[in-house]
Amino acid sequence: MDSKSIRVEHISPNSGPKSLADLFFSFTLLALQGFGGVLAIVQRELVEKKKWLTPEQFVEDWAVAQIMPGPNVVNMSIIVGGRHFGLPGAMAALSGMLLLPLMLILTIAIIYAPFAHYPPVVDALRAMGAVAAGLILATGVKLARALKNNPLGPRLCILLGALCFSGVALLRLPLAYPLFGLGLVSCMFAYRKLAP
Repeated sequence: MDSKSIRVEHISPNSGPKSLADLFFSFTLLALQGFGGVLAIVQRELVEKKKWLTPEQFVEDWAVAQIMPGPNVVNMSIIVGGRHFGLPGAMAALSGMLLLPLMLILTIAIIYAPFAHYPPVVDALRAMGAVAAGLILATGVKLARALKNNPLGPRLCILLGALCFSGVALLRLPLAYPLFGLGLVSCMFAYRKLAP
């Protein structure tokens, strides 16, 4: 089975980006919306609005994006762009994700530098952390619905997620240990479930 037939099985022909320009501008707009918590925005745009991915595909691709080095959303843009247009698509999505936001953040950094030590500015930036946490939590609840179709089943997925949370948040383990340890365990479970 070649790669084109695999793509057709996973994504219907009408559900993808129409061109490289569509990919570029879609990821540019996505990146410009992503203040603090990008996961919620990426999920809403790619799954609910554009319907480029199903919830299950989004969860699978996001899991891959998280274990790869680099920012998750940048990895996701490369995955989505590459799926639809190969290397040119990956480059268009990546450029959209980085080009305009880079120019914007450099401008903001220049303007912000003189005011960085003022208490109201520091407090405002700290408050944005709570907003980002809320966005991530809300998206996690939305994505939990996709677990019912996961080969591991919702209970085992929730258990693995709770173990990862406990390792990182409560035991303060470096992320690499739970990520690769629990990732290896979950891959073995998935292989056993999916093996003929």
